[in-house]
Amino acid sequence: MIQFTTIFLLTLVCFFGSLAAQEDSLQIPESVQRIEQDRIDAIAKGSRCTVGVFGPQSQGGGSGVVISPDGYALSNYHVVEGNGPFMKCSMNDGVLYDSVIVGIDPVGDVALIKLLGRDDFPYATLADSDAVQQGDDCFAVGNPFLLATNFQPTVTWGVVSGVHRYQYPSGTLLEYADCIQTDAAINPGNSGGPLFNANGDLIGINGRGSFEKRGRVNVGVGYAISINQIKLFLDYLKSGRIIDHATIGATVATDDQGDVRVSNILETSDAWRRGLRYDDKVTKFAGRSIRTVNQFKNVLGIFPKGFRVPISFEREGAQIETMVRLTGVHSAEKLTEMIEGPEVETKKIESEPNTEGDTEEPNEHADWYQARRGYTNYHFNKLNRQRVWASAIDSQGDFSTATNRWRLSGVDDDKTKVQMVLSDDKSGLEIGSKTWVLDPETELSDQRVPEGTGGLLIAIHLWRNFLILGPEKFGDVYYFGSAPLDQNGPHYQILVATRGTIESHLFFNPETGQLAAIEVFPELDSDPCLLKLKEYRKDQDLSVPATFEYSHGFNRGKLMIETLEFLK
Repeated sequence: MIQFTTIFLLTLVCFFGSLAAQEDSLQIPESVQRIEQDRIDAIAKGSRCTVGVFGPQSQGGGSGVVISPDGYALSNYHVVEGNGPFMKCSMNDGVLYDSVIVGIDPVGDVALIKLLGRDDFPYATLADSDAVQQGDDCFAVGNPFLLATNFQPTVTWGVVSGVHRYQYPSGTLLEYADCIQTDAAINPGNSGGPLFNANGDLIGINGRGSFEKRGRVNVGVGYAISINQIKLFLDYLKSGRIIDHATIGATVATDDQGDVRVSNILETSDAWRRGLRYDDKVTKFAGRSIRTVNQFKNVLGIFPKGFRVPISFEREGAQIETMVRLTGVHSAEKLTEMIEGPEVETKKIESEPNTEGDTEEPNEHADWYQARRGYTNYHFNKLNRQRVWASAIDSQGDFSTATNRWRLSGVDDDKTKVQMVLSDDKSGLEIGSKTWVLDPETELSDQRVPEGTGGLLIAIHLWRNFLILGPEKFGDVYYFGSAPLDQNGPHYQILVATRGTIESHLFFNPETGQLAAIEVFPELDSDPCLLKLKEYRKDQDLSVPATFEYSHGFNRGKLMIETLEFLK
């Protein structure tokens, strides 16, 4: 018995000694441990800013992601549709936050909401989704099948299966252009949630998925809206409006040689005015080479209405390059009708409010929402309009008391003497021996002088009046979003102002707050007069431009202002 016990103990010692030796030899390399820890850290980083999105009574469910410390968050339009202006959002800190709708892009299936109650939310870092490549690691975070009952989101890891995918429109609106395809499982409830790269930076918003027909189970094909596309729309969404995507006013098709050619074009489009014609071969659009119709649709689909983008095309062996202004896929009223239904005239009935049986508690966040037709939430449009104008006053000074006539003197680019006298309703311009005066009894839109400028005097007249009146008194003024004036230039904050029959787009420099340019449209679907305001200088505590650069179509000109007088 003693001999057996000894042998048994020796066997155990040898066995465990062998295991220890194997463990030493199978030690996980530090590099592998570091990769694993990096993955864990990236998932934790992404999970902190992911939200579950629910209706006001916590019904339904989708996902989203916070993108700024003040609580702005992205989701899908189809997630928030039908929830009304207020929602509930869960985060993995265990708190259920109130949130309000801000803006929607129903064509691109994007919604912007704002979580309330904090100004220090954890938020995602926006990556460059154009740098994403097939085969890159990525992961999706969200609330599939509403499993996150403890507010801890679900994570699925995968790879980028494809980039620049085009998904044809679903129904009457939704169109996924230039999106990212992934095999990370995206299931019902993941919609609106983030797709992160391996560093935990945001590369897209999950939307569509391909599902097994009998059970709505992911089959390994999901699509995310690229974050670079959303960046172009972000200020538009913050305007509180219903946002539209863009069209060039032309269609393209592949010919028998495989070239992409214009198959139809509207003569009212800016593309037509810039010289594009039927059967022209499109070679580049917005900086990308075009070899297929899908490539063209992909790049066109990432832009909102109002952008100006470069296009290159060939005709009879000649290469032509120009800039075209993109118009909306839908008219403003048509898009509003598709979302809100037809406008119905209602009569206000004066009566005493009936509160009997009304047990619903008042919404403590009601001030965050204001209804107005054509807007998702007009409150945010007013906030941004006020922000832009306040920045302009800080930068340029307060012109509200400069109501006397203004006289500006200088020379044009030919050194010819120039003088302008501007007033509330009657302004005049003199260049050399020629004089033009606006008649207050005639529609401004019918006085596009000097000839060939598209209404230079109108633009300068409205510039002076807008500075004095501001957006509250000038007319119907709303915040549009931000867009560049030139191909590679900065994005300017834009106010759209209508006075009489004339629509003006006012571009404010986000860095300085100064009014950088005005586009005046005496007639819609026509070339505007673009007036750029440059070289600001102080004059009697007010900042005014020393140079007016104007353009209309292919015509260009410049006025150099030497003196500004406020007349008695």
